[in-house]
Amino acid sequence: MNKSDDESYVERSRRQAAELSALGDDVNRQDAMSARRQRGYRTARENLEDLCDAGSFVEYGKLAVAAQQSRRGLDDLRANTPADGVITGTGTINADLFGPERSRAAIVINDYTVLAGTQGFFHHQKIDRLLTVAEREHLPVVMYTEGGGGRPGDDDVTTQIAGLNVSTFAHWARLAGKVPRIAVNNGYCFAGNAALFGCADVRIATNSSWIGMAGPAMIEGGGLGKVDATEIGPSELHVAQGVVDVCASDEADATAVAKKLLGYFQGDRGDFACADQEALRRSLPDDRRYSYKVRAVVDTLVDSGTFAELTRGFGGAVVTGFARMHGRPIALIANDSRVLGGAVDADAAQKAARFLRLCEAFGLPVLSLVDTPGFMVGLDSEAQAAVLHMSDLFVAGAGLSVPLVTVCLRKAYGLGAMAMAGGSFRRPLLTVAWPTGEIGAMGLEGAVRLAYRKELDAEAANEKQKQLFEDRVAELYEKGKAVQAARVLELDAVIDPADTRRVVCSAFGF
Repeated sequence: MNKSDDESYVERSRRQAAELSALGDDVNRQDAMSARRQRGYRTARENLEDLCDAGSFVEYGKLAVAAQQSRRGLDDLRANTPADGVITGTGTINADLFGPERSRAAIVINDYTVLAGTQGFFHHQKIDRLLTVAEREHLPVVMYTEGGGGRPGDDDVTTQIAGLNVSTFAHWARLAGKVPRIAVNNGYCFAGNAALFGCADVRIATNSSWIGMAGPAMIEGGGLGKVDATEIGPSELHVAQGVVDVCASDEADATAVAKKLLGYFQGDRGDFACADQEALRRSLPDDRRYSYKVRAVVDTLVDSGTFAELTRGFGGAVVTGFARMHGRPIALIANDSRVLGGAVDADAAQKAARFLRLCEAFGLPVLSLVDTPGFMVGLDSEAQAAVLHMSDLFVAGAGLSVPLVTVCLRKAYGLGAMAMAGGSFRRPLLTVAWPTGEIGAMGLEGAVRLAYRKELDAEAANEKQKQLFEDRVAELYEKGKAVQAARVLELDAVIDPADTRRVVCSAFGF
């Protein structure tokens, strides 16, 4: 009597289904696992296990295989193209922090061990199915994008020529502003996979990432010569260009970052602590011309350990990131006086505008810490499309319906300061300054050179001219001090730095 004779129809069906499902598990794909280990990478299912809460993942389409049965056997496809190269499903992430309902998420993890993570017929259908679920259920999406782009060779598909009617890219892009979308990349990410990465709201890549809209084969096919995959879009390039928001050391680090960033969209934390707020009174240098570490100000002001910076390697004159105050998630922008003296250049304006739109889409209140001499000026600045990007920061600020609170730490000059405040000092819910605050239509030194050019030119380039210049700067500084601006209602209040956290939280209603 063989084994099948002992089994009922139900038992036999269950066993067969379990065996077929298990073919895609790492334990049954030792060669694929070994190849990943040799590169120092994790498997797709190891990333999944690290990302999701234990036992919460429900997989969609695990039994799919590549659409290549016309030229390959089904057993071969089941063994070598499990899930058609992409793991899709729903589960919970951070349920221990936010509870099971608020932690629900949709997950897409491209599997590079299957046909180099390329996008095939069923691969696209699986992603489309999950994106439909995410849109309908309002689930955030975390997508791992490693892969080589579109796949040739799915010969079973005879009802399309080029596949330009595939809806995955449009569907993924259409989710912008509807659900948070976090992309994570490690390894090669080319063509269609790169398009998915670039469309995400928040983009995380490891140091070992190469991301490009065309891979080596496409470049060579276009007559542009042979290039190695590691020459195309290395992480350091994308960090410097603002394509990558966070650069992680490896897949474990990238997954931890993804979980932390997702948390800011998942809700409040009941537990929080903060630093001694009196330290803020000592956070600025005595000389107003000196720079300081604005991130230290941020770390002191917000809940301890909660500041998560985005896009640090690009547009460094403006710092952007998420944090918490009283356990509640907020967004934060701040001028960094150590980069261009805090002057907002085209890159910083572009970065800040994109960030503000993200905050508006998902209802995060915005805190703006201002210390800027204004927009960056000069021929080099104009060559960076300054008119376009700086103006767009006004558009993004004007589009905010979420609460905005502005705190002028020190310098607040010209259009740059106005843009940091949503376009006008009347635009925020509350606009305050520290006693060190100073405001003006333009930087003091530049204003003196313009307004007193004749007087300065009348003096020889000696100590008398220098003294005249410094005296006029001092006069303008006194006129523009925060206490004077508050007297004529250009500021709502001048506050003790140690009271900043209390004032901001009160304004936000925390």
